[in-house]
Amino acid sequence: MGDHVHEKGGLMFAYRFSKMEMRHNLDGTSSLSTNDVLSDVPNPGPPPPGSQSGFPVAPFYMGMEMHMLSAMYGLFEDLTVSAMLPFIRLDMDHQTRAGTKFTTRSHGVGDFKLGTLYRFWHDPIHSFHTNFAISFPTGSIREKDNLPNAPNGARLPYPMQLGTGTVAILPGITYRGQVTNWSWGAQAIGTIQAGENKNDYRVGNSYDLTAWGARKWTDWLSTAFRADWRQWFNYSGGDPLLNPRLVPTADSERRGGRRLDLGLSFNLLAPRGWPKGLRFSAEALAPVYQSLDGPQLRSRWRVVAGIQYELNVLSR
Repeated sequence: MGDHVHEKGGLMFAYRFSKMEMRHNLDGTSSLSTNDVLSDVPNPGPPPPGSQSGFPVAPFYMGMEMHMLSAMYGLFEDLTVSAMLPFIRLDMDHQTRAGTKFTTRSHGVGDFKLGTLYRFWHDPIHSFHTNFAISFPTGSIREKDNLPNAPNGARLPYPMQLGTGTVAILPGITYRGQVTNWSWGAQAIGTIQAGENKNDYRVGNSYDLTAWGARKWTDWLSTAFRADWRQWFNYSGGDPLLNPRLVPTADSERRGGRRLDLGLSFNLLAPRGWPKGLRFSAEALAPVYQSLDGPQLRSRWRVVAGIQYELNVLSR
């Protein structure tokens, strides 16, 4: 996202779909079975810092789908403005100590973002630009669903909420290089939460580092390889309607982690004719390393696919 500025008058509309699956639990880099999380006796060996004997409820699967609508406009030659609005669908499967299994779900609008890209240096091969965005708390932090012990609905844990509940600042910087049919780049983006939300907690800050290389094979096809490192930190405070001793996902001190993903992608571009400016892209990523302040569900894979259309309104 935000890997290049647009020419003055350049307008881009995009739709992006992403899906992510998480299964089984980790504590640090150690795998835990569902029974390990539920166990009311300590696991063999010395317990990791912050661990406890067990939880009455354990998650064992989570799926996330996101539909992202975005637009970018080249306000000046080196300045692009952007807007992004996500629609999110979440579901999580659980098991109790008694063996009962149940699923919780939530869906709706996520946090809306406005941003800018400013290119401060470039030559025929290299370019650098800053990324800056503000996230607004349009996503709900009061999602509820029916639970075995609350058939009339109860507040869902943190991963099932759709937003952060606070304004966030997203600063970053991007480098791009290109020679003939080869291109490469790197990007660093941080997310800094402005403060505590109305439910008495503050989502942890995070940062994302990614680097990629791409090869253009024809005027309509390119492929790329990408490495993505992400680290996110525990929450502070806590929602008073959540019991952190009931399920790990309700514990604000079990939200942090770090992960390295590797991904392959391709781009299909219409170079001429009536669909010129239309692009279809898809990427598949899988983790090669992850360490979580657990128990937390481990990421298994994620895919991203999108379509975008670019035109220059000043040339029309």
